[in-house]
Amino acid sequence: MSDTSDVYDWEQAIGARVHAAMASTEMDRYFAVKMTPARARVALLQLSLFVSCRRDGWANLIANCDAASMRQRLMAHEYEELVEDEYSTKGHYDLLIRQGQLIGLTADDFAQVQPLRTSMATFYGWKWITRAGAWQDGLIAMMATEWVNDDRRLTDQGGGLSRRDGLRWMRDFGYKWEEMPNFAAHAVADEKHSDLFVPLLDKFIPNRDSALKAADDALELFKLYHLGVAEEMEQLK
Repeated sequence: MSDTSDVYDWEQAIGARVHAAMASTEMDRYFAVKMTPARARVALLQLSLFVSCRRDGWANLIANCDAASMRQRLMAHEYEELVEDEYSTKGHYDLLIRQGQLIGLTADDFAQVQPLRTSMATFYGWKWITRAGAWQDGLIAMMATEWVNDDRRLTDQGGGLSRRDGLRWMRDFGYKWEEMPNFAAHAVADEKHSDLFVPLLDKFIPNRDSALKAADDALELFKLYHLGVAEEMEQLK
C-alpha cells in the first residue's frame, strides 16, 4: 500500500494534467455554446457513445490486468457503472436515456446515433491505449479522463464536467438537478471513483513516465471529442 506522500505525488501529477485540460481552449469553446434543444440532443447522444466507449476501455483493463487486488477494484468500478449503485438499479447508461426524455430523445435515438468523426477518433484512440499498451498506462489514462468529473479538483473552474454541463442546462433550460439524473449522478459518483485506485498506484505502476504520457494522450483525445461536439452544436440553432 502506498504511503501518503506517494498518493499525494500521483494526485498532483494526474490532477495538474486534468486541470490544464479542463482549462483548455477546446473546453472553453465547448462550454461557451448556449444550449438549445437541438444542441443538447447532439451533446447527449454523443455522450452516450462516449459512455459506451468508456465501458469498453475499462473492460480492456480488466482483461489485461494481472494484479488480483487491482482487478477487484476495476470490477467493482464497472459493477457500479453497468449493474447498479445508489444512483440507478439499471446501470448508468439508463441515466442518459432518462435525461434524454427531457429534450425529446427516445431509447431508439440512443440506439441509432452515429459518432461524429472527432468522436470516432477519440474512441479508437482510447480503446487502443487500453487494449494494446500496458494495462498500467491504460489505467492512468482512464483515471485522468474520469477525474474531469471530480469537482474537488476543479473548484476554481466551477466544478467538473458534469457539474458545469448541469449548470448550463439549468441556466439555459431552467431544469433542476433532480431532473437531470445523468449530470446529477456523475457530478458526485466520480469523486468516489477518483479515489478508488490511487492507493495502489505506486505498487503496480513500474513506469511513471510512460503512464503519465498515456494520460496526456488520453486528455488530448478528450479535448478533441469536446471540440467536435462544440463545432457540431455551433451549426445548429
